[in-house]
Amino acid sequence: MGAAPAGGWTTGTIIELDHPTDRLVRLRFHVEDRVDHLPGQHYVVRLRAPDGYTAQRSYSIASDPDDPLLELMVECLPGGEVSGFLHDDAAVGDVLELRGPIGGWFVWEGDAPSVAVAGGSGVVPIVAMTRYARRLGLQDQLKVVVVARTWDDLPYAAELQRYGAFIALTRENLAVEGGGDRVAAPPYPAEVEDLVAGAERAYVCGSVGFASYATRLLEDAGVPTDAIRVEQFGETG
Repeated sequence: MGAAPAGGWTTGTIIELDHPTDRLVRLRFHVEDRVDHLPGQHYVVRLRAPDGYTAQRSYSIASDPDDPLLELMVECLPGGEVSGFLHDDAAVGDVLELRGPIGGWFVWEGDAPSVAVAGGSGVVPIVAMTRYARRLGLQDQLKVVVVARTWDDLPYAAELQRYGAFIALTRENLAVEGGGDRVAAPPYPAEVEDLVAGAERAYVCGSVGFASYATRLLEDAGVPTDAIRVEQFGETG
């Protein structure tokens, strides 16, 4: 794998905006002088007040590199300056300052059989990977495990289910195709053994606590520690 692409500061115009849930906002931008990204990279969004005050946050890219628009899915966090503005105030036609793509460690180009484990809004970069895999017919090269409290708490839930991701809900049972329910619980090691079999690389994305849990889950399932790539975020991430 060569050096990942990187872009500087530019602007993006919001072309589409919707709220899949009361906590999430999905934004699709036309980006000026856009640099093609790899699945797993992110962008920085910077807001600038009239008095010159700025606030910025990093958000993972959800869109496939072949998508003509840049897609971000942002969770509105309590007290979040940037996420709050994007969720409550941003509108189609707004022009925002963006920098990206950024990052070269947490990327997947279909170059190795891999497994991804993500929690909550940590699924966003994994969605970019699944879209890329589906377009190129590489679904057998990327197995996915996602965890959320409820179905409504999981961004892109229906799309991930169509991809074939193993979905574990911890606060409600999940109806399994063909009948029956999966009890509300995190993934059990036995449930992921087949998914990690043959994986040469693993990706973990979620909160600090989730990342620690998911890393242990993968290690218990036989994935070498040095094959696991982790991207985690805190309350202001």
